[in-house]
Amino acid sequence: MDFKYFIPTTIEVGLGLSESVGDMYHKMNSNTVFVITDKGIVKAGVLNRILESLEKYSISYEIYDEVIPNPTAESIMSGVEKLKASGAKQVLAVGGGSSIDTAKGVAIMTNNPGNILDYEGVGILKKRGMDLTVIPTTAGTGSEVTASTIVTDSDSKFKAAIISPFLFPNRAILDANLIVDLPQEITAATGMDALTHAIESYTSKTANPISQALALQAIKMISNNIEKTFFVGSDIVSRENMLVASLLAGAAFSQSRLGNVHAISHTFGGVFDIPHGIANATLLPFVMEFNLPACPEKMADIAEAMGENIHELPSYEAGKMAIKSVVSLNESLNIPTNIKEIGVDLDYLPKLVEDSMRSGNVLINPRLTRSSDVESIIINAYQGRLSI
Repeated sequence: MDFKYFIPTTIEVGLGLSESVGDMYHKMNSNTVFVITDKGIVKAGVLNRILESLEKYSISYEIYDEVIPNPTAESIMSGVEKLKASGAKQVLAVGGGSSIDTAKGVAIMTNNPGNILDYEGVGILKKRGMDLTVIPTTAGTGSEVTASTIVTDSDSKFKAAIISPFLFPNRAILDANLIVDLPQEITAATGMDALTHAIESYTSKTANPISQALALQAIKMISNNIEKTFFVGSDIVSRENMLVASLLAGAAFSQSRLGNVHAISHTFGGVFDIPHGIANATLLPFVMEFNLPACPEKMADIAEAMGENIHELPSYEAGKMAIKSVVSLNESLNIPTNIKEIGVDLDYLPKLVEDSMRSGNVLINPRLTRSSDVESIIINAYQGRLSI
């Protein structure tokens, strides 16, 4: 049982914590902060109290709100130029996965030459980036505690993964006050994104006892809280539980990585610009069905963590219950039952297969996967065809 586990990010959880960042930076003797976010966050007023906290200590700031869904190399490198011109020594990310991934890319490229796409792969970055604090405003990506950032190559429409321990943020601040007004559709997509992370991490070939413990706890917490956040919304306890669960899933897959859902869904984001969470959620049952013969015992564990009664059921039958539970959750949260509904076009099938097989996640998927398997998964998902 040989494995390593490393997570250097300092994690703070608490209501209202985002309003104390000024005090944090004051203690760090920071004079200028570069804030990375998106226009929706700015328009919604999410930044207001955070900026007031900085102003309280006369800390100047510059806002870069050009974050886009499925961040491109161009958007990140533009942020790098703006950051260098600002003179700031600290980066603060406020937003969902796209904002955090953008901030990670911007911070790291201040100390590494060239274009961020030069560093596609594992362990290629040479130096640490600028000091980075992240405040997630969705409960889904877990990017606040992962060693990776996903960048779209605009020319090839390929979503490249840059993976390095240098990409771990220095600090993650989880404040559920910031997500209490999250729209239902985003609550659903990001919550199911977190569940996908946890399930793929738990079944990954490179999982270890620590990552699996975190993943299983994340599955339990998401299953117990996601519907309440969707149907009630204002329940602060379930919102905070989802934030923590998302972080746990991120901390799990930062070590184990993921599997075929992400290998395929990243191609959907690159080619069709489909939001990552909704692509994952829709694909998840079809990949779980494909993987079931390779890991029925782990699927049974997932079913139990999701609250299914698997008493005296054989592992394979219990594993089917995990798939049915995910299907039921998707239906409850208004997630489409097939990928055709989210904008996938089978005219692009050869590219989707080719780009999916390029992902390192295929290699650690629990079931051996060939190009023909990826093609079958995509076709089944397009037709909404499950055999369970």
